[in-house]
Amino acid sequence: MKKFIKILQDIGELIVFKHSVFALPFIFTAMVVASKQTNDSVWFGFGLLVLGILCAVSARNFAMAYNRYKDEDIDKLNPRTANRPSVDGRVGRRNLELFIIANAAVFIITAYFINSLAFWLSFPILGILAGYSLFKRFSELAHLVLGLCLGLAPIAGAVAVSGEIPLWSVLLCLGVVFWVAGFDLLYSLQDIEFDQKMGLFSIPSVYGEKATMFISAIFHVVATLLWLLFAWAAQLGFLAFFGIVVSGVILFMEHRIVRRDFSKIDRAFFTLNGYLGILFFVFVLLSAL
Repeated sequence: MKKFIKILQDIGELIVFKHSVFALPFIFTAMVVASKQTNDSVWFGFGLLVLGILCAVSARNFAMAYNRYKDEDIDKLNPRTANRPSVDGRVGRRNLELFIIANAAVFIITAYFINSLAFWLSFPILGILAGYSLFKRFSELAHLVLGLCLGLAPIAGAVAVSGEIPLWSVLLCLGVVFWVAGFDLLYSLQDIEFDQKMGLFSIPSVYGEKATMFISAIFHVVATLLWLLFAWAAQLGFLAFFGIVVSGVILFMEHRIVRRDFSKIDRAFFTLNGYLGILFFVFVLLSAL
């Protein structure tokens, strides 16, 4: 039993479970808005709450575990990632394979119990989540693919509640795509020399540091504009627009921190973006109420 618990702890470290905070606020944002428009209430029911959490967590577990599984050959050569459980032997490939399969199964089965559209979309969604690990080996546009992996969360939330994909959920999705791609560019600056040495594709390794900072800033401006369009398309009130402006300010602060001191990339990446997602959800919820 202790061995099993230790394996779960190591897997938890491997997939950085606490960073689920990035995706969960946006799937709940979409569920709240869809429920308000469909049922005239922000509460979509305890059953959908549980199913939504299961889908979000299992999808992220699958994506992170598959990424670590496919990147073992790269991670063991990178000093920043050489101590990951998938590299140092704490989590064997067999256990990782079982974890990947189990989470894919949980995601598909959970989607089945939500509705038919969610079920049929679960298969291409898993394909996109797995595709990121392969895509980044041949194209620097992998940052946008990663953004799409998280951007699918609000579409999934809308589908879960309303059984359809409304325009506002697509706008919210695209905003998340550029938000994630933008902060992933900043995070990738840590590996610029390693990526260049190994011939890996990333915008920092191909275009350099200054261009990366500029592109990241453009991505975050686009994300903020798309979020404003989302609030307009969803017919949300002042508080939602105000929350999006606050999100834009947080992104501006993120860029200031990174420009001043690259050693604080982790702070900008994890702390500020974690707060952004939560505040975004809270302001949309208050607006819907």
